[in-house]
Amino acid sequence: MRVVFAGTPEFARVALERLHAAGFEVPLVLTQPDRPAGRGMKLQASPVKQFALDHGITVAQPRSLRLDGKFPDEAAAARDALQAAAPDAMVVAAYGLILPQWVLDLPRLGCLNIHASLLPRWRGAAPIHRAIEAGDAQTGVTIMQMDAGLDTGDMLLTESLPITGADTTGALHDRLAGLGGRMVVEALELAACGGLRPRAQPAEGVTYAAKIDKAEAMIDWRQPAVTIERRARAFAPAPGLATTLGGEAVKVWQVAVEGGAGAAAPGQILSAGADGIRVATGDGVLNLLELQRAGGRRLPAREFLQGFVVAPGQTFGAAAD
Repeated sequence: MRVVFAGTPEFARVALERLHAAGFEVPLVLTQPDRPAGRGMKLQASPVKQFALDHGITVAQPRSLRLDGKFPDEAAAARDALQAAAPDAMVVAAYGLILPQWVLDLPRLGCLNIHASLLPRWRGAAPIHRAIEAGDAQTGVTIMQMDAGLDTGDMLLTESLPITGADTTGALHDRLAGLGGRMVVEALELAACGGLRPRAQPAEGVTYAAKIDKAEAMIDWRQPAVTIERRARAFAPAPGLATTLGGEAVKVWQVAVEGGAGAAAPGQILSAGADGIRVATGDGVLNLLELQRAGGRRLPAREFLQGFVVAPGQTFGAAAD
């Protein structure tokens, strides 16, 4: 089976690696244009592009696939490359571009998407982050037959994974990436023999996972401690949680929920020691276990306090600071 692959980040690279290892012929890979990254802001290839080049796979990086859009020449070149590849199927994972109808119609088996949630819950750009942030007990992967809507296509395969109380987005991402890679291989093998059974998504239970905005990183201490703790895990490894103390920005990476705060105002520091910085919230106490000053390293509270004066009674900045 000839499979064109479209994807960009590490989540997608894992799937491409699984397809390659399973013996599928991949004549063409689509991925996002190189982006500036790192301290030097040098152009860097996506993880998918790096894998493709390492394995001699042709790469195309159009800025758009819309023939009537801002980059019609790039879209037309991509169309020619896709037609020349003559794919039986196209696998899409976190690609980052909308596929117009001409792309969806090109492969004889259509386009299969690896989506990191149990659809229809958490359609959209950030399903892993939002599942942790919402306190979901489980998530999973859906292999979906793509249509023109936003993650609205028929479900081909689904498999669930538990979300533990220690899961960060980074940890859960890695487990889901491995699961998605295994499942898409299974889906293509079933498709080859006509064994896939598409199921329409339920009309009930639809939620949308909006893209993470950096502005969301600022802690609102009026929220309950359990909410802030989930957000700390959801926003790790990026963008992290942020607050201010004495006019200086501080990132908060690891926290633990404790009991009531009494009459203390949200954001007020109750104690600061080697075992953490205990802070009152809108409901309960949050113990800050790992923090980071601007330009510094992530440090356990004990080491952070050696270079940053924190005293009970001080108040961390509110969401509006």
